[in-house]
Amino acid sequence: MSQIRIFVVDDSVVYRTILLKIINSITGVRTVGVADNGKEALELIPKVKPDLITLDLNMPVMDGLESLRQLSQVYPQHKVIMISGYTREGATATLEALRAGALDFITKPDTGDEVLNGILMKEKLTNIITKCSDLLLNAETEIQSVMKNRTDTKSIPGALDVKLSLSVQPHVIAIGISTGGPKALEELLLQLPANFPLPVLIVQHMPRLFTKSLAEALERKAHVKVVEAQDEDILRAATVYIAPGGYQMRIRHASSGVVKIQITDAPAENHCKPSADYLFRSVAKVYGGNAVGVIMTGMGSDGVLGLKLMKRRGAMIIAQNRQTCTVWGMPRMAVEAGIVDNVLPLHEIATELIRLAGLPTHSLYIAT
Repeated sequence: MSQIRIFVVDDSVVYRTILLKIINSITGVRTVGVADNGKEALELIPKVKPDLITLDLNMPVMDGLESLRQLSQVYPQHKVIMISGYTREGATATLEALRAGALDFITKPDTGDEVLNGILMKEKLTNIITKCSDLLLNAETEIQSVMKNRTDTKSIPGALDVKLSLSVQPHVIAIGISTGGPKALEELLLQLPANFPLPVLIVQHMPRLFTKSLAEALERKAHVKVVEAQDEDILRAATVYIAPGGYQMRIRHASSGVVKIQITDAPAENHCKPSADYLFRSVAKVYGGNAVGVIMTGMGSDGVLGLKLMKRRGAMIIAQNRQTCTVWGMPRMAVEAGIVDNVLPLHEIATELIRLAGLPTHSLYIAT
């Protein structure tokens, strides 16, 4: 594959023009068509055979969500990036799109200044399309080169038997996740029982508004409590704390002896805010070996440095396997670093967390 072929679906002439200009300015990428609604897109896509589709959420005739559902059924080989409004309603619809199969999303800037909107849109779109381009162009080579020697824990240098690598029961679970995260988190968290005895800290790469909508959507379905974390929250058992988008999350010992969450405005790390590395460092400091670090589906390398520190302090490290990841980027980096104790398919991670927490694995809920 020499070039990434992108099809643009957006009812706004202004944004279609911006998208076309930005996409065609990226090396190795070119547009192969446009449509102003989902119905038209479904008719044109099989003719132009794009590798990637940018799909606006709010359109006449057929909106982005319905278009995505039909695309996923008829043309599942085409990757889709959702273009969302930066609103609470947009966040909710975007999460539904991610669960329905969208690879990722970006938000339309709305500063009131067309020039600034264009600059911000270019920055966001260039970043995500470049990442997706790398994914599409290098997927086969990456799988062959990495999996040649490291297909499971037995072939990972330094990999440990899970049952022997942790001498004490963990007191916390810390998870880093990105592309493909909402759908994977739903499957994982719905399997945890209401009496799960540990707090769970999650960094999901998302902007503000979106993490709150994600927490609310998961809370409606999960047996454990799910919240968007707030500053000074006390860590409690059977509670999942999702880092708020646009901020960093860490934990600390309070003078009373309890462990509390700190929400800060610290700089982005690995271009991420929230960042898994930022969280994992604090988990290593507070809990040492009494922790489990989980790295799941996502692009990039966020989390691996923090996991290295957790590992040095004696923590257990689990990575989601390639076959069940939307993108095997973040887990791959941890695997290659030789710090992973166990590589598990998504449907087995909850079982292992329940076992490590000291509960019988028949406590597992079957996610539906």
